[in-house]
Amino acid sequence: MSLLSAHINDAGISVLGADRMLYREPGFALLEDDQLTTGTRAFENARVKPRRIQNRFWSDLKTDPLPDRRFQHLSAADLVSRQLEQVWQQISSSGDRLAVAVPAYMNSDNLGLFLGIANELAVPIAGLVDAAVAATRREYKGAVPVHVDLSLHVATLSRLAQNGQAQLERNAVIEGSGIMTLYDAWIRVIADALIKQSRFDPLHTAETEQLLLDRLSGWLAAASSGDKVVLDVEYQGISHKAEIDSLHLISAAAPVYQRIASQLRAIYRAEETPAIQLSDRAARMPGLADMLAARVGGEVFLLEPGATARGLLTRCRDMQRGEGGVSLIRVLPWDQSPVAIRNDEAPTTVGLPTHALFDNTAYAIDDRPLTLGSQPAPGERWIDLQADMPGVSRRHCTLVLQNGQCVVQDFSRYGTFLNGHKIDGSAVLQIGDLIRLGSPGYELRLIMTEADGGA
Repeated sequence: MSLLSAHINDAGISVLGADRMLYREPGFALLEDDQLTTGTRAFENARVKPRRIQNRFWSDLKTDPLPDRRFQHLSAADLVSRQLEQVWQQISSSGDRLAVAVPAYMNSDNLGLFLGIANELAVPIAGLVDAAVAATRREYKGAVPVHVDLSLHVATLSRLAQNGQAQLERNAVIEGSGIMTLYDAWIRVIADALIKQSRFDPLHTAETEQLLLDRLSGWLAAASSGDKVVLDVEYQGISHKAEIDSLHLISAAAPVYQRIASQLRAIYRAEETPAIQLSDRAARMPGLADMLAARVGGEVFLLEPGATARGLLTRCRDMQRGEGGVSLIRVLPWDQSPVAIRNDEAPTTVGLPTHALFDNTAYAIDDRPLTLGSQPAPGERWIDLQADMPGVSRRHCTLVLQNGQCVVQDFSRYGTFLNGHKIDGSAVLQIGDLIRLGSPGYELRLIMTEADGGA
């Protein structure tokens, strides 16, 4: 009789016992005519039988019939039930209880349905804990931590407060920025290299396409540790080889990485020092940690495999289900020593904008605030947004050089958006950023000129 801890992330659902990992398999299901297979065995057929594969049932947990007419007798809830049943049969003993770390993409309806499924399967759920809180076991002194994780289809960013313990402040879920989007981009790049260098098209057959997917994690590890990746694919007794620059793989992932960095920059206020905590999944993505350090700043911390389940198990050993049922816990005490984050007093000027471009006019940004709004104020530098536009305040926001940074400060009722993301009071700006006010809105592009006159 013991407490087990599970981390629900469809890129790798994991269950940890007292001394070892008991289960770690992806949220995949293979729907055959007479059999339903989940986990790794289903993943091994992802490219061989793509029309029979389901991999969104954890992130879209509901009771509606599956869209494929052949399988409309099943729902996402049925697939979750099947995988949870297989997990519990495989790893549990009599009297075991399960504490569960849940991702930001599962809402209250999803969690209620999950608890109902667990109850039907007689899986005793001791408690639910936000996954970012479970993963964060120490204080980041002098900084604000944001936990970054990747699932199959989304990236999740969780900002944490540190009032004597780890406490969830808010979550952001970035659609189309998960593992599968990255895998698709990398497989296309790798296939192109094999075609050009060995005249072999691995996407021509389902078996070799699946082989690329199976081998991808090893190639990504090589890209993270070296400048080049050697590709070797064997098919029908013939070995096909190619070589690809690691930077080529990183470039293919750039659109996803940029979306994550852009959302992170909107989460942090201008005066805050970032402490970016990457899950082991996110840390394995080549170039992601370096890119976030360069674009967002602060320090990046890489968690070990199983850190979320381990952090949950260590701090919730005595967790018992309350009489009123199970609720989502968003705060846990730390159990590891704090780490001090250095705060650079002289911020880098790389990417520092000098002007805001609006309506074909470049407005200089300096230590005198440049105000944007619908009603000019006497004595202020002003971009007068005269046309009637919903969502624009009289004194909406300011742009100013402050402590070596270009800062946007929001004063509006409606919000100011940085690259499509609503900022939290203020944010640091970089060359190329797009600021939006109102809806559909005014847009300003942040630029750098080579001469004071605007050349």
